[in-house]
Amino acid sequence: MATPSKAKRSGRYTSPEAQGRITAAPVHTTHEQSPAWYGWFLIDLIVFGLMVIALNYLQVLPGSTSPWYLVLGLVSLFSAFYAATRYH
Repeated sequence: MATPSKAKRSGRYTSPEAQGRITAAPVHTTHEQSPAWYGWFLIDLIVFGLMVIALNYLQVLPGSTSPWYLVLGLVSLFSAFYAATRYH
């Protein structure tokens, strides 16, 4: 006599764990939190970068317009966006 095969059941719900279909590791619910000052640090970097670029084009900074002020502002902005990807 043939043994019964594992046919697909209809009707009652069975959890994937009971069926043995879970292969991924469970996700941990505890996450690291960023310090409270981290969000303000991101905002400060963005505001500083925008201010340096704007003041450079308004010729308010010493030395008139300089490409180094633009580089400083852009580095500040890019570092803020990079740090924002690490924010939890």
